[in-house]
Amino acid sequence: MKIMLFAAGGDIGGGKTHILSLARELSASNDLLLVSFRKGVLSEEGREMGLDVQVMDNGWNVFSDMRMALAAVDRFRPDVIHCHGAKANMLGVLVKKLRSIPVMTTVHSDPKLDYMGNPLKQYTFGLINAIALRNMDFYMAVADRMEQNLIERGFDPWRIFTIFNGLDFSKADTRPKKQKLENDDIVVGIAARLTPIKDIGTVIRAFSMAYEKNPKLRLSIAGTGEDEEELRSLAKSLKIADRVEFAGWISDIQGFFSGVDINVLASLSETFPYSLLEGAYEHCPAIATRVGGIPALIRHGENGFLFEAGDTETFSDYIYRLSVDEELRHRLAENLFLRAKADFSLERMREDQEKVYQTIMRRRERKGRQGAVICGAYGRGNAGDEAILKAILGQLRKIDPDMPFCVMTRNKKETRLVSKTRSMYIFNVVSFFRSLKKAEIFVNGGGSLIQDVTSSRSLYFYLFTLKAAKWWGCKIIMYGCGIGPIDSAMNRRISAKVLDSTPDIITLRDSISLEVLKEMGVAKPEIQLAADPTVNIEKSGPIAVEAAFLSEGIPADLKKIGFCLRNWQTFTHPEYIAKAADYAYETYGATPVFLPIEIPKDVSAAHRVVAHMKSPYYTCSKKHPVEDMIGMLGSMEAVVGMRLHSLIFATTGGSPVIGISYDVKVDSFVKDIGHTACIPLEELSVQELCKEIDRAMEHGKDYAAEAARILREAEKINGDAVKRLLAEERTTSG
Repeated sequence: MKIMLFAAGGDIGGGKTHILSLARELSASNDLLLVSFRKGVLSEEGREMGLDVQVMDNGWNVFSDMRMALAAVDRFRPDVIHCHGAKANMLGVLVKKLRSIPVMTTVHSDPKLDYMGNPLKQYTFGLINAIALRNMDFYMAVADRMEQNLIERGFDPWRIFTIFNGLDFSKADTRPKKQKLENDDIVVGIAARLTPIKDIGTVIRAFSMAYEKNPKLRLSIAGTGEDEEELRSLAKSLKIADRVEFAGWISDIQGFFSGVDINVLASLSETFPYSLLEGAYEHCPAIATRVGGIPALIRHGENGFLFEAGDTETFSDYIYRLSVDEELRHRLAENLFLRAKADFSLERMREDQEKVYQTIMRRRERKGRQGAVICGAYGRGNAGDEAILKAILGQLRKIDPDMPFCVMTRNKKETRLVSKTRSMYIFNVVSFFRSLKKAEIFVNGGGSLIQDVTSSRSLYFYLFTLKAAKWWGCKIIMYGCGIGPIDSAMNRRISAKVLDSTPDIITLRDSISLEVLKEMGVAKPEIQLAADPTVNIEKSGPIAVEAAFLSEGIPADLKKIGFCLRNWQTFTHPEYIAKAADYAYETYGATPVFLPIEIPKDVSAAHRVVAHMKSPYYTCSKKHPVEDMIGMLGSMEAVVGMRLHSLIFATTGGSPVIGISYDVKVDSFVKDIGHTACIPLEELSVQELCKEIDRAMEHGKDYAAEAARILREAEKINGDAVKRLLAEERTTSG
């Protein structure tokens, strides 16, 4: 590839390191030209590395910069232009308007905070950069948090990629730091710009508090900036000036961290700071704020400590703990070194960046209709429905990673942010038609949308969406869905007519839905029995599950039985479940845990039960990612569930389930996995529920293993159906 990097040129610290490291790695296997719009350290070090660097330092003469940039572009003829910094972004956008070349930018930090404390720059350079960013083709966010930032501010998720900074660990010493002698100082170090966003004042205050308890501590601050005098004054006022060293600008960063025992960072906002990798390179444990992409590297308690920005007391406590516990320092440091070396190397960063360039070029070459419109009961806070969306998006992205999606949802902002996809309000008909006109495929996205139990209005709406997709020429799949109940005779006739004439393929999640379609006489579409899309979502690992339980105040090693309930008109005896929960605790030592699938609706159902209980219990109240919920339910001895997806999550997570059926879909799921543990809500009794708890406890985890295997095998039918539809559409249109 021919890659042209535009750099503002005044970059220092992590920004400079990122640009030069990336350029050096990319130049080894690609034709690369680095254009710097200012003379300085970046251009000088770039040339010392052997990079092809062109400097265009015309001061405030933007017109001269523009002429020179266009001339360089015409000579070099790049496949992609990649910008770094405000001035580079502005010139990159201008070039984009005049040349048909894809232009992207790396967002190194929060644009709204870049000129914090300097109103003049904020309303000049900051404003120009904000306008330029809105006109870019694609964006590279340094870490997940910056990606979220951009999505929250209305940037198109399909145009955003994420990358983490990388460091060259090929020459790193694998040996840990030498042990400290008894009278040696314990050096706390930070390498950062002395600017408000880095909040060095909190570092000094936290250090001061720790120093009161351990006078062997010393603080070394590497960096320069406008806050230096103020920070020196703060150290004097706290009477620790003799223990705080302002080392100034450090060119030998490895040498600096080789003398540091504890690496710290107190930033108010970050993308993914190089200083943590540079400290890890020299086997320094880290204490840092829980901001930006930092948690992607620092796993609290495993390879470092995280604290909330501005929390001086917690920060100070971590400094003190590491200063007096050498074994803890070494353990966290070695864990951090191994993780950074494995997952945050320069080689990994280069590979990721090259894949992004290739993706950009592929996407620009695609013509005609493309992408999918996905319709479902999304954006209402139901974990099951959101899991369906996650599973469908994951499957479609595997089939075609370049495919754009637009999701119909009740909550545009939340869906965009969580699913990282375009979204529209579900009842915005104009946006709906506009999206259908561009799309290849319409996905009626799982769940029981075709039913009239909740209302006939919702049934008619979803039938209308199928008809509209047909009018606009989309291929249509009803994806892992449930059909029914449809009680009204008129509704059954209307539904049968629409379902027989609009979808190309219907894949079903349960056998009862298949029987309903046969009874209605739906025969023209291809109909296959598959499984719920969510069964292939991977559960979180033990550390994440432990953290999820701890966030609810639940000890992770506790023996637990889960209850996932919902309010329903025939749920009139909560005391029956309360007595069964007490029985599980008294007989098996399993503490009842009430985990809601839909918040806040299901929380009140749990409260109705616990009011009758005698045994200890826990009631969860937070929203957890679906992977965590699968892990949480899968860690329980058994799960008693009314919500269908509580049973699906528990089964795929590895726990035996007991269904309490308020709807035919619950009966069908339990039947399809080959079990009999399903009690109709109207027939619920303490005796029957306790009997099923005994059976689940007897069979243990093996009870769910075969069921999970069957479900995952059946779910493949959904993805295969989409592949065939897309292939047919692209062959026809091509």
